Amino acid sequence: MKSWGEALGRGVSAPFSRVGRLRRALVLLGAVACTGAALLYWRQQSNELTHRPLQSVYTGAEPQWTWICRNDRCERMLASETTTLQSLPTCNMLCASTQLWPQPTGPVSLATAAVPIRSAGISLQVIASPSRDVEKHLHDAFALMKEDMRDLEKSISGENRRSEVGPPRDVLVRVAVNGSADPRMRLDTDESYKLRLRPLGNSLVVDITAHSFCGARHGFETLSQLVWLDPYAQSLLVLEAATVEDAPRFKYRGFLLDTARNYFPVGELIRTIDAMAACKLNTFHWHVSDSQSFPLRLNSAPQLAQHGAYGPGAIYTMDEVRAIVRHAKLRGIRVLLEVDAPAHVGRAWDWGPAAGLGHLAYCIEAEPWSAYCGEPPCGQLNPRNPHVYELLERIYAEIIQVTEVDDLFHLGGDEVSERCWAQHFNDTDPMELWFEFTRRAMSALESANGGKAPELTLLWSSRLTRSPYLERLDPKHFGVQIWGASRWPESRAVLDAGFRSVISHVDAWYLDCGFGSWRDSSDGHCGPYRSWQQVYEHRPWIEEAPMPAGMGDALPWRVEGGAACQWTEQLGPGGLDARVWPRTAAMAERLWSDRAEGAAADVYLRLDTQRSRLVARGIRAAPLWPRWCSHNPHACL
Repeated sequence: MKSWGEALGRGVSAPFSRVGRLRRALVLLGAVACTGAALLYWRQQSNELTHRPLQSVYTGAEPQWTWICRNDRCERMLASETTTLQSLPTCNMLCASTQLWPQPTGPVSLATAAVPIRSAGISLQVIASPSRDVEKHLHDAFALMKEDMRDLEKSISGENRRSEVGPPRDVLVRVAVNGSADPRMRLDTDESYKLRLRPLGNSLVVDITAHSFCGARHGFETLSQLVWLDPYAQSLLVLEAATVEDAPRFKYRGFLLDTARNYFPVGELIRTIDAMAACKLNTFHWHVSDSQSFPLRLNSAPQLAQHGAYGPGAIYTMDEVRAIVRHAKLRGIRVLLEVDAPAHVGRAWDWGPAAGLGHLAYCIEAEPWSAYCGEPPCGQLNPRNPHVYELLERIYAEIIQVTEVDDLFHLGGDEVSERCWAQHFNDTDPMELWFEFTRRAMSALESANGGKAPELTLLWSSRLTRSPYLERLDPKHFGVQIWGASRWPESRAVLDAGFRSVISHVDAWYLDCGFGSWRDSSDGHCGPYRSWQQVYEHRPWIEEAPMPAGMGDALPWRVEGGAACQWTEQLGPGGLDARVWPRTAAMAERLWSDRAEGAAADVYLRLDTQRSRLVARGIRAAPLWPRWCSHNPHACL
């Protein structure tokens, strides 16, 4: 038998030539397949590295750096230069000041030693609860805390766990709620709590006492911040002992998100609420509609979304709203859902004539837009069409029903165009029409709320909240969300008049400022950018109204709290986290703790730690500074 080489050497016949070509084709096809598989594997590995917690990338490798505690601060040095190996998270937790965020307002005592734990070894015992509803919420909120800890453990490699950390301790969390039987966040909710963590034999016991579910949930959050993942020890660690007494300075601590200028998927709203809960914020102000779009599919008025949404993929169903409300409620957060009126409406309201209801709105997409509104498109409700108020009553009733918030409501009420109404109603002062609209909208709200006005109904600050119209509003029912600059006389006039107020000053807590105008090359309406330091140091209740002698901590004004606002003309899905966090976390501590100190070194360190917690929970928060400064913070301060 002759070899293939001999056959090839003598010259092959046509069949063998075809076989050769087939072999070359198969080889080429195999090479392409291998290349494709390699690319697919590389992309998979790249995605895993991108989304995996950073410390897991180095699992199994000898650490390059270690941190030692010297003069109450952590200093970095090469691991090869010492026999002591300590990770940065552990050094931060054990060395300097408390790493809690927001800083508690009462006494705090923290141990300087830590012990290992496992999420599976943490259990809950409800000692006292005023209702089954509260008890169920406690169990559900506790499960969420354990889930966060399990997520941290996912990067632990069992074979690399260091034996010197010792066996993990079991943790028993005992909770007693003695107070409100209602688990909802309400205006009168007592959010205070006390936490005591101590060793008991070979286990740990945590006692949390509160007067409400929301207070106990804050206790869970504080407990979770006493736990961290040590990437060197490959274990969860917790402080060996701690006592914390805590209560918020202000009752209203919010964040506003505009989902009308640009639509945000439900997952981004859920993630935002998770970050809010980590910072003990309690109000998700959902500015769901505006002149650009109406993405909310209401059962009471489905035409609004049909005519006003960007498309079928940019709509929030009521089932989705209920899921968001439920998600927020378990985290001690209420959803304040605002359908703005009478201005900031658009094409969503143009179906009235075809439905036999007359004109529900005027000046829809009027030109030139600059004559009728602050930005295109324009639109304004018809204040003399009774069907408008019938629709509003149905809308308000559905909002109250789905959000379960009946003691607080937001009517909107900003930037009404007098020119628009004057063109259609030349027999009446447009300001009188505005006042009459507000009165009738309030009447519709009372009917929607079972014949009772909410304890607090908010309006945006506007011309209506200036003299002489301000004096005609009833401060027993109306409050004002003040968006104007802190130094504007009209902003202070609202406070001086005794109205309950929510602070959202454009010069401090508007997070959309500093990115220029989307219409032209100007700096925009509210530059410059508001840094987290500016957000943190904003204390208008102190700056504008010094405490009279003998008043102690009493506020001369009726400031309910505040909210950071994220308007979204220049923001869309994927960019929300970094735009909002950690700046809103800075505001959260201002409203919870309201310490006199500004952005001191301690604040940098704690906020950097909190930012790391947010990232570990899936929030793509922006960094405070270069990572080198996280490793060497005191060299950067």
